[in-house]
Amino acid sequence: MTVFARRARASAGRMHPELSLVSYTLLGHLEERGGCRATDLAAHYALDKSTVSRQVAALERAGLIERRLDPEDHRVQVLHLTGAGEEILAQVTRSRRAAFRERLATWPAEDLIRFAAYLERYNAGPAGADSD
Repeated sequence: MTVFARRARASAGRMHPELSLVSYTLLGHLEERGGCRATDLAAHYALDKSTVSRQVAALERAGLIERRLDPEDHRVQVLHLTGAGEEILAQVTRSRRAAFRERLATWPAEDLIRFAAYLERYNAGPAGADSD
């Protein structure tokens, strides 16, 4: 698992020089949720608020996310992807999928089915602070 995590971190920089694995993950979460508060990101990923704040600031400076007032509570700011953020996320996702396809291209179908089942089982495990 440690090697898997190291490879994921290393590949993030190769996929797009502006995106760390954490940045990619946060952008993906914002896309999936249609936006959320920075405090929600911190809670979901069990990260310190200051860590999320630094990541969010960097993504804002890069023009990949923007803050919008919550229509139901104007005291709350919600983070959303910008058009540039959507495009970079899509670009990185395409690159990652191509890398997975290339790496798994020679695996027999039975191994792929077993591997997919193991990943599903692992992802369905009990949720905890380290589940994402």
